[in-house]
Amino acid sequence: MNKAELITEVAKATGQTKLNVHNAVAAMLHTLTSSLAKGERVTLVGFGTFERRQRQARYGVNPQNPKEKLKINAAKVPVFRAGQELKDVVDGKAKQAPLPKAVTAEPKPAKKAAAKPAKKAAAKKSVAKKPAAKKAASKAAPKKAAKKPVAKKKRR
Repeated sequence: MNKAELITEVAKATGQTKLNVHNAVAAMLHTLTSSLAKGERVTLVGFGTFERRQRQARYGVNPQNPKEKLKINAAKVPVFRAGQELKDVVDGKAKQAPLPKAVTAEPKPAKKAAAKPAKKAAAKKSVAKKPAAKKAASKAAPKKAAKKPVAKKKRR
């Protein structure tokens, strides 16, 4: 499976567009690559761990001329170690868990919007106190005044 096939399969499984999945995969690979370049370890629980290792400088043999030795410079290389869950599924010891339902970010803004009316209700509750009532009344009046011009514009 190549990158394009991966994007197609993920798009089918999640119901997202190929463009959205392509952007997500590109962002994931970019983040993974930049983390490894910094020397950070990236662990995906159950799947595996990506890390960077340092290889020492050494001498190798030229395959075209076995008598000739070549110097191989030191290098930093990426390494992947498979997690136990991945190993078990590939080996057939365990079945792959079913794909969880896609989580959307849309409910989060709805919760924030629901929190705003709750704050207004809390402000009205504070009206019971005399000092707070003066402040709440002065704040409430501009809100009502602001709503009326908007309503007039819609009626025209």
